[in-house]
Amino acid sequence: MIKAAVILAAGVGSRLGDNFADRPKGLLQIGDRPIIEQSIRNLAQANVRDILIVTGHRAGHFENLECDAGVSLRTLHNPRYAECGSMYSLYCARHALDDAFLLLESDLIYEPRALTELLAHPADDAILLSSPTGAGDEVWVATKEGRLEAMSKDMAALGGKNAVAGELVGISKISSPLFQIMLRKARRAFTDSLHYDYETDCLVAAAKERPIECALIADLVWAEIDDPKHLRRAREIVYPELQRRATAAGERPPKIL
Repeated sequence: MIKAAVILAAGVGSRLGDNFADRPKGLLQIGDRPIIEQSIRNLAQANVRDILIVTGHRAGHFENLECDAGVSLRTLHNPRYAECGSMYSLYCARHALDDAFLLLESDLIYEPRALTELLAHPADDAILLSSPTGAGDEVWVATKEGRLEAMSKDMAALGGKNAVAGELVGISKISSPLFQIMLRKARRAFTDSLHYDYETDCLVAAAKERPIECALIADLVWAEIDDPKHLRRAREIVYPELQRRATAAGERPPKIL
């Protein structure tokens, strides 16, 4: 069973504008707590309690992060966050991981079942997909027999709408063997440039050597927050729906501030 998670939280978040330059994206507060804290609570509910946050921009905010979810929370700083892609942040964590883990991005809000259904997927390696959200700036995933084949923000480059299996959510299940392949691919790429992303670059390359299943939750409610449009959608559409679904399931929904 997977007990560990890595949350990538090094990015500058420049597309959100100057109003949010004083904090990392993961510390945006949409409900009654920062979105990364809600993600940590979701992980704890799924019995994933060893959580490593890879920091970069405004790292001190995470050093002081307090969460009463009953987890072991660690941080690891990527000193080159301003000059690299997301895979370098994950590469920085290579000595802190010795088994399978969940990999998440810090700027997500999502239903808790995103974790439980991915963890229940029979494959050792899997990425989570949803139906198209219409949020903009989507990463589309093409598959072959249910396994990752390609990713792109350009749907046409994958062969058009009919060739796309879903939209990448930003939550993945990574086995130790897959991680070793990713590290090898990354080391080779870093000889040319540190601008190498974990998903569109590294996972796609690794999938040529080791099958990576694609788990689709068609009606998943979630949002990634990269720019003001995403933030408005998260506040006005996604979070209220998360509340509604939590209430319908008999859970106590977080407040909207």
